[in-house]
Amino acid sequence: MEKPPPEKSGSFSRNGNGNQMDDNSGPTGPESKAVNVKLDCQQPGEFEHNSKLEEPTSAPELSLHQVREDVDRFLESLSTTSDASNNPLDVPNSVESLLEMINKYDSKAKFGQNKKEDSSFIESLNCISKLIDVLGEFPSNSTTASCFNRASTILHLAMSLLDSEFRSILESCNQGNNADLKSPKRSQQSSCGSRQESDHCVVPESKSSEGMEFPAYAPEAISNMNRIAKAMISSGYESECCMAYNMARRNAFSSELDKLGFENISTEDVQRMQWQSLEGVIATWITAIKHSSSVLLSGERKVCSSIFSEYPLISQRLFSHTALAVAVRFLNFADAIALTKRSAEKLFKILDMYEALRDLFPLFDDDYCSSECFEELKSEIWAAKGRLGEVAVSIFCDLENSIRRDNGRTPVPSGAVHPLTRYTMNYLKYTCEYRETLEEVFQQHRKMEGFGESNGPGLDIKNGANDDGTPKTSPFSVQLNSVMDLLDENLDMKSKLYRDPALRCIFMMNNGRYILQKIKGSEEIHDMMGDTWCRKRSSDLRQYHKAYTRETWTRLLQCLNHDGLLVNGKVSKTILKERFKMFTSMFDEIHKTQSTWVVSDEQLQSELRISVSAVVTPAYRSFVGRFQQYLAHGRQTEKYIKYQPEDIENLIDELFDGNPTSMARRRT
Repeated sequence: MEKPPPEKSGSFSRNGNGNQMDDNSGPTGPESKAVNVKLDCQQPGEFEHNSKLEEPTSAPELSLHQVREDVDRFLESLSTTSDASNNPLDVPNSVESLLEMINKYDSKAKFGQNKKEDSSFIESLNCISKLIDVLGEFPSNSTTASCFNRASTILHLAMSLLDSEFRSILESCNQGNNADLKSPKRSQQSSCGSRQESDHCVVPESKSSEGMEFPAYAPEAISNMNRIAKAMISSGYESECCMAYNMARRNAFSSELDKLGFENISTEDVQRMQWQSLEGVIATWITAIKHSSSVLLSGERKVCSSIFSEYPLISQRLFSHTALAVAVRFLNFADAIALTKRSAEKLFKILDMYEALRDLFPLFDDDYCSSECFEELKSEIWAAKGRLGEVAVSIFCDLENSIRRDNGRTPVPSGAVHPLTRYTMNYLKYTCEYRETLEEVFQQHRKMEGFGESNGPGLDIKNGANDDGTPKTSPFSVQLNSVMDLLDENLDMKSKLYRDPALRCIFMMNNGRYILQKIKGSEEIHDMMGDTWCRKRSSDLRQYHKAYTRETWTRLLQCLNHDGLLVNGKVSKTILKERFKMFTSMFDEIHKTQSTWVVSDEQLQSELRISVSAVVTPAYRSFVGRFQQYLAHGRQTEKYIKYQPEDIENLIDELFDGNPTSMARRRT
């Protein structure tokens, strides 16, 4: 008997009981003639058997249904044989007829064009598979050996035909509806500059996936693949079916990621890239991972479940393998980013990446993904997310070190808001837009440090404030308060660089008001710091305000004191003239100096001017109104009373403008 053609690389090997016999064993006869099937629709490199089948010596005049019934009766009779070592009954002609009918199946016709013929073909394959299982129990020298070998060969070649059709349908998916997804333009990406008011990394939103389907298989194609998969798996060709599916779907995913502009970048390349360039790659990575979680993986899961609907465990395993292969590309890049040099401006992109990985978890959180085959995938995602979280914690905590290191000995001119204050508060403002994420990563970090046990994604995060206005404690809020305390200490140290006590107060008011306004303007920071903290900050500002008034204007008002003006019961013109001259000189000096000081907050500037005017103007008006009559009218009055009360009020309104020429303009 002629042997079946040798298997090539990637060919099938039946997953049976291991009792397949050599074709040369057993008796010879008409029923043992070699079988060769022409498979015109094979893929390159697959089973190429092109010789023609020899015609059998006779063919029964029975329908295919009758043939299968006769074969079933034969199989039933074999199953009742108590001793498999004995030769069974003679193989009926119906077996050879069934094999010949399968052998003549039109391989040129695409699977799915004739459902009735396809169903009959698959039913016949199932019958042959049962025949092989039963005949395999008998010894190789039995009268059934030739039939066993012939059936095995025909089933093997039939499976190659189904495998070819399965691959062809898998690769026929029209995925052109996703072709418009492009890599985000670099010019659209914002970077995090250093100590700027607008420091914030804006992550572009991925294009809407509404109405998009992946993969774009027609219902008929899904139905055909389902029938083929069922036939192959039930006939013992599960591994070949799964291999074909895995290869086709992984290639499809790779193509989709290429369309999104996400390429494989090695860790070494990531390390060499400038951060500005990496920001664009990260934006593309985020777009790709969001599209994968919302469109690609969810669509893949649906298709996989439909094709292998009768085999849920196989469906779960195949989907987990595909998802893991896709996830590895994302996770490798995330790990490479986590290994780059850490700096403050990277925090927001790191948190965006963390959130993108976190958003993958809901896709694998239901009963479908509860089997062990998903544990590796979940573990890998969880670990990569944890590494990014650790980087985020490290970067944020390093903010304390940057505040400590900012110990310059040069005071900010005019008592303005210090750059450290602006940088820190803007950084905190944008950071707290990621409040929930930072609460999560700090909570997880705390557990990893041994303060608690980590049981997975669920975290016990405490947010908001207590009834008394104090914030509820959480690892992140504790860290935030620590940063604010360090900033206060640093500003207090910097205020001592000013020799003028009044300017120290202006500096502390400027920075304190800036901090308070930033906190009140951010709901996230305000909730974390609490009303009690804000009230204390407001109280501190009032104390600085009082200290400023005391240091600047109390000495000036002493010039308007009535004490010492009377000599022997009469107003001394000499002392009076000296008082007016002293007041004018001191006021001019204060105006000259403090008009160059800067109070950038308009409300604070207005409050300071109003409070100064409320103290100085009435006292001066009263003093002038009472004592100017003692000076001779004309030149003498103008010489000693330089300003009228209205002039004092107008000059006070020029304070804190940061304008050294205001007095010169007025004199002109």
